[in-house]
Amino acid sequence: MRKLFFQNIRRSAILIAWFLISLHTMGQDDYYFTKGLSVNGVYRYGREALYQDKLAYQLYTKTLEAPAEGKSLGEKNDKGEEIKWQPVNADSANRFRGRGFGGGGGYLYFTYTADKAKSALLNISGNNAVFFNGELHAGDPYNSGWFYIPVKLKKGLNELYVRSGGMMTVKLVFPRQLIQLNTGDPTLPFIVLGSANRSLKTAVVVINASPAALKNYEIKSSIGGKELTTALPDIPAMTTRKVIFEFNGEGVSAKGRHECIIRLQYQGKPVDEKTIMIEAVEPTDKYSETFVSEIDGSLQYYAVTPQSPSGPQKSSALFLSVHGAGVEAIGQARAYGQKDWGTLVAATNRRPRGFNWEDWGRLDALEVLNMAKQKFQPDPKQIYLTGHSMGGHGTWFLGATYPDKWAAIAPCAGYPTLKEYGSADGLIPAKGASEMEQLLLRASNQSDVPRLASNFKSLGVYIFHGDSDRTVSVNYARQMRKLLADFHTDISYYEYPGGEHWFGDQSVDWKPIFDFFKWHGIAPDSSIDNIDFTTASPGISSSYRWASVEQQAYPLQYSRIRLSRNKKNYSITGSTENIRLLKLKLDQFGSSALVKIWLDSLNAISYTTKTKNDSIFLIRQDNQWMITGKAPAEEKGPQRYGTFKEPFNHRMVFVYGTNGNAEENNWNLSKAKYDAETWYYRGNGAVDIITDKAYSEKYAGRNVIIYGNANTNSVYNKLLSDCPLKIERNKVTIGNESWHGDDLAVYFTWPMKGSAIHLVGLIAGTGLKGMQAANANQYFAGASGFPDFMVFQLHMLQQGSKAIKMAGFFDNQWKLSADNFIINK
Repeated sequence: MRKLFFQNIRRSAILIAWFLISLHTMGQDDYYFTKGLSVNGVYRYGREALYQDKLAYQLYTKTLEAPAEGKSLGEKNDKGEEIKWQPVNADSANRFRGRGFGGGGGYLYFTYTADKAKSALLNISGNNAVFFNGELHAGDPYNSGWFYIPVKLKKGLNELYVRSGGMMTVKLVFPRQLIQLNTGDPTLPFIVLGSANRSLKTAVVVINASPAALKNYEIKSSIGGKELTTALPDIPAMTTRKVIFEFNGEGVSAKGRHECIIRLQYQGKPVDEKTIMIEAVEPTDKYSETFVSEIDGSLQYYAVTPQSPSGPQKSSALFLSVHGAGVEAIGQARAYGQKDWGTLVAATNRRPRGFNWEDWGRLDALEVLNMAKQKFQPDPKQIYLTGHSMGGHGTWFLGATYPDKWAAIAPCAGYPTLKEYGSADGLIPAKGASEMEQLLLRASNQSDVPRLASNFKSLGVYIFHGDSDRTVSVNYARQMRKLLADFHTDISYYEYPGGEHWFGDQSVDWKPIFDFFKWHGIAPDSSIDNIDFTTASPGISSSYRWASVEQQAYPLQYSRIRLSRNKKNYSITGSTENIRLLKLKLDQFGSSALVKIWLDSLNAISYTTKTKNDSIFLIRQDNQWMITGKAPAEEKGPQRYGTFKEPFNHRMVFVYGTNGNAEENNWNLSKAKYDAETWYYRGNGAVDIITDKAYSEKYAGRNVIIYGNANTNSVYNKLLSDCPLKIERNKVTIGNESWHGDDLAVYFTWPMKGSAIHLVGLIAGTGLKGMQAANANQYFAGASGFPDFMVFQLHMLQQGSKAIKMAGFFDNQWKLSADNFIINK
């Protein structure tokens, strides 16, 4: 205790000293970069595990020569032309424009000469990423403008390689305070007058550009004469974090915008103070409500268009609306007029662009749907789904993935799959160029809505599109109408004459859609005797009505069940594809009933029900079906199935290794920070970043992402001792296979011991080159496919999939099976 006391005193002294220094010695001027050099056609990042980057490869191998005008990079572009550095200049508004680098796989190079070592904030808008003095940081591809990254300037020359995205501004900010609040990207609730407003949650960013972690800081809020103080989580040195705090809105009694003063403080002493505006509305007005997400513990929100005229009524309808790219959920809600027969709720997808309603956007939609059901108590038969543009895709995707959750769906101006319409992150490739690439793309199968089209059979589908839409072509609507027309009888289709992508609020609030919804209800399971259901992963979507795909024969390939139930003769017949373990509910047969089951023209199964709520598990082995029990919790199942993206859930914690040498430890921390920056930017997220030494039992019940190998991260052997994959310095071992060298990188996921749902993710390399190969985090791109594990060399940045040594999926017992992986010889 005595030692800890003096450590805290010493840490506090450091922070206070830096704070005082910053007040008196740091300038406040912005330095805009206006001249630089550019190269084009050097990288390819997209919605897949593969990526290539010729410049990064040279940077990592220390072969990148100092850029100069007209100097060759030593590489050729796709046209066979030599890639040379060319001068670029900003316009009068300090913006860099030009087809030479924007969207063309290009980098911009800048330098800054500092008179001394000091901290600054890097603010770039329009880029995809940036190497600052060799350290990789997240970008601001959507030109949000509020993204600030603390960086350390060296005395003398500092270099920036900016991975371009389009029109950009690039600047350094020299703040008066190294520790401060940034209110440019708040997550705010509304005060709904007359509701419980005593402890409303909001979130803003704290910037820590000091050399020490922030511990025991607080935010004190004041609004309407009421004050609240909230303790903040630790914030590592040279990072930012979006933090949750509370305010008491009971002192606000009038509609309108109200000032909320927030003070960042340490031991009761003020560090920074800002004002945010909180909107107060009547209960019948449209509003936003915040909630703490179970995905990562961050603050998210959803928006509500209340039922009229008297507010929400029990057993009314619930409409879930999913927005388009660049649209806030509150803007989505405001586009709808109030309905007298239901409440409309708009989820956020975690960001206006976020994850295209896939991956964590999908989870956000499900979180909001569940909360809305609890809050508004709708008629369970009257749940509807609609959305516009990217939300039109979200409607197609969520409708196909969870067909028993909706009575009807209405995609507006939507595209069905990211294999055809890719937006900022590009397309999911329709087909891989090799067997290895095909395996990687299996992890994106859930995004291919046309392959799931049979799931729409039970849904009413209203397709709405402007016939002059130049953003999302009306041909996508026509494609889906033609596809569904072959088997679907409950479709309504309308092309709005002359309608562009947005032609006013009626682009979403189209009366015939809601009339169509009124005619539809979710039928009870007892009335559904025929099932046709397809899934690409039980970990995403496993069940439809009274049948559930518990395990697949081949992970992430499509599984399909086509079943018929005859309650009069007590039988179930049908066919299955790619299913190892199947669960059937037998509740419609009653107790003491002899039920006969025939699947796939194989052996008949007889089972006598013990109760009126029996379920049966069937396993396919040796080309026959047999009765079995529920799969053990430690096996793969709907509760935990993989892939590598799945560990980024259940309030995951980033644990970076400190047992290596200086280079290894620096990479472990830098990579964790880069992933945290990207997670924040893409998903409005927040995550704990801790050392391996700080990891303890208090983090039980949470997923863990390990940065570092068996030699450099002490948590590795605690959580991965039973894993058939081992990565250490200069060696990777997977089962009977092994590879040597310092240039190998690994991503993989593994079940956490003693838990039925939690996972461990590993991001590591065998040496600095291998670690740098693992730098890219395309796993945060919506619908990008990553298997359970992959081992690749740094040469992947040049050679593509040829440099992947091994990749694949664990079997249902989390073991290696030759049927589920590929080795590149």
